[in-house]
Amino acid sequence: MSASSSDPSVVHKRQEQRLVLLLLAPSLAVVGCLLIVPLCWLVWQSVRQDGAFTLAHYARFFSDAVYWTTFLQTFRIAFIVTAVTVLLGYPIAYVAAGASRRWSIFILAMVILPFWTSVLVRAYAWLILLQRRGLVNSVLTDFGLIQNPLALVNNELGTVIATVHILLPFMVLPLYATMQKIPAELTMAGASLGGTPFYVFTRVFLPLSLPGVVAGMVLVFVLTLGFYITPELLGGGRTYMVSMLVSRNIEVYNEWGAASSISIVLLACVFLVFRLASLIIPFERIMGAR
Repeated sequence: MSASSSDPSVVHKRQEQRLVLLLLAPSLAVVGCLLIVPLCWLVWQSVRQDGAFTLAHYARFFSDAVYWTTFLQTFRIAFIVTAVTVLLGYPIAYVAAGASRRWSIFILAMVILPFWTSVLVRAYAWLILLQRRGLVNSVLTDFGLIQNPLALVNNELGTVIATVHILLPFMVLPLYATMQKIPAELTMAGASLGGTPFYVFTRVFLPLSLPGVVAGMVLVFVLTLGFYITPELLGGGRTYMVSMLVSRNIEVYNEWGAASSISIVLLACVFLVFRLASLIIPFERIMGAR
């Protein structure tokens, strides 16, 4: 018997590893059943047709313009929603991080409050607010700002507005968590050295908050790619996203292979987004590791 195998520290380490694996076994089993197995099934379905192997479902991405148009529109909406949430979420997180504890809790509570309502209810609420005789058009008409109702729903604009409202907390919370970790002494030191507030913000505070910006952008962008209810209700059939393309292939055409291939391509795009984000800022910094 080797000396290493009889070393008490080595034996203890192996026992600890076996214990960790034993504790992780239930979680790994759940992940395997609910994530790995369905994913493998999707891959299998995407390369099968009439019981034979085929790549015809993936070939449609090069031959069918609907596929390209849908993906481009989905990514365009995701970019717009991400940009708007950054512009709206950064000031909110900045104020919350710099405010007193009472006001900080109040601001975050207002941000988290929409989570208490389902996405479907919020989508219908925006549909009521933005329709031709809704509250927004009625107020603008009563004040004489417009003569005819604005087209705020059944198009891409309504989808963007509702999606921004739903996903704004996913931008604010990572930003706030990152800003809370920035020592106030750094900005004070910059000001004491003669830096203007704008200079200190752009050269000190903003670079240190970039991990939160990237984390929020990745969250919002990826979640927008898979949105279904909001574009279905507020798009009015004119805003066509990838999730709706998957739904149509299953519900209307009963094409499970085509729907599976679309899902796999979308999943690959999500992995690509994570990879590109990791090239900008390592995920250790995004997740808050020192």
